[in-house]
Amino acid sequence: MLLAAASILFGLGFLVWGADRFVIGAAGLARNLGVPPLLIGLTVVGFGTSAPEMLVSTVAALQGNPGIAIGNALGSNIANIGLILGATALIAPLMVRSDMLRREYPLLLLVSAGTYLLLLDGKLDRFDGIVLLLGLVASMYALVRIGLKRRDHDPLVDEIEAELPTDLSTRAAAGWFVVGLIVLVVSSRMLVWGAVEVAAAFGVSDLVIGLTIVAIGTSLPELAASIMSAHKNEPDLAIGNVIGSNIWNLLAVLGIPGLLAPGLLPDEVVSRDMLVMLGLTLALFVMGRSMHTHGVINRGQGALLLAAFLAYQGWIIWQAHASAAA
Repeated sequence: MLLAAASILFGLGFLVWGADRFVIGAAGLARNLGVPPLLIGLTVVGFGTSAPEMLVSTVAALQGNPGIAIGNALGSNIANIGLILGATALIAPLMVRSDMLRREYPLLLLVSAGTYLLLLDGKLDRFDGIVLLLGLVASMYALVRIGLKRRDHDPLVDEIEAELPTDLSTRAAAGWFVVGLIVLVVSSRMLVWGAVEVAAAFGVSDLVIGLTIVAIGTSLPELAASIMSAHKNEPDLAIGNVIGSNIWNLLAVLGIPGLLAPGLLPDEVVSRDMLVMLGLTLALFVMGRSMHTHGVINRGQGALLLAAFLAYQGWIIWQAHASAAA
C-alpha cells in the first residue's frame, strides 16, 4: 500500500514535469518551423496540456482498467471548471476579452452535449471512439478557422505569443520534446499501477479512483498554467487553457478507451458524472457569455464553482464508502 501511494505521488510529480517539458519542446519546435503562434496555442499547446490524460487513459485501457480512463476524462473536465477556474477566479476575477473565446464556449457546450447523447445507451464502443476522434478533428479545424479570422485584433493572440519560448534552439526543443514524452509515458504507468493498487486496497472501483486522485492529478498542469496566467493578467489564456483541455479530454481522452477497451459504462457515469460535467459546462457558458457581468467570472462565481467541485468529490467518496460497507 505504501509503495502504491508513493507510485501515485511520484507518478503525478513526474507527469506534471514531463507535460511541461513536452509542451515547451513541442511549442519551441513549432515556432522554429514557422508555425503561427495562434495555431501553436490552439493545437500544440492544447494537445500538450491534455497529454497526461491521454497517456494515462491509453495505459489504463491497455491494462484492462477502462474505469480509470473514463473517470480520468470526465473527472478532469469537472476539475478543470470547478477546481481550476474556481480557484483561479478567487485569486483574480477572469474577464473574457477575446471574441474567439466567446465562440469557443458554445463549441465546448456542443461537444459536451453531443458526448452525453452518444453515451446515453450505457456503453462506450469502437463506433463511439471513432465518432469522438472524428469530432476532435472537426473541432480543431473549426477553432483554427475561427482563429485565423480573428488573429489580427484578438487579445488571445498576444497572450499566447507572450508565453511561447523564443530563445530555444531547434535541437534543444527537440531534446525537451523527447525527454518530456519519455517521462510522460513512464510516469503514466507509475500512476495507473499505483491507482489500481489503491483501488483494490480500499475496495473501490477504478472509476472512483479515476474521478478523484487521477483526474485531479492530471489536471495539475492546467491548474498551474491558469494560475500563472491570472497572475500575469492573461485571463483569456487561463480560460482558453481550460476550454481547449476539456474539448481534448472529451474527444481524445474518452475516445481512446472506446477504441482500445470498448464495453459497458458503469451506471453512475451517465446518471451522475456526465450530468455534473454538463451542469458545470453550462454554468461556465452562462458566466462567460453573460451580458450582465460582461463575461467576467468574478470571485463569487469562482467560489460557487469551487464549492460545486468539493461537493461533487464528497458525493463520490460518500457513495464509494457506502458501497464498500454494504
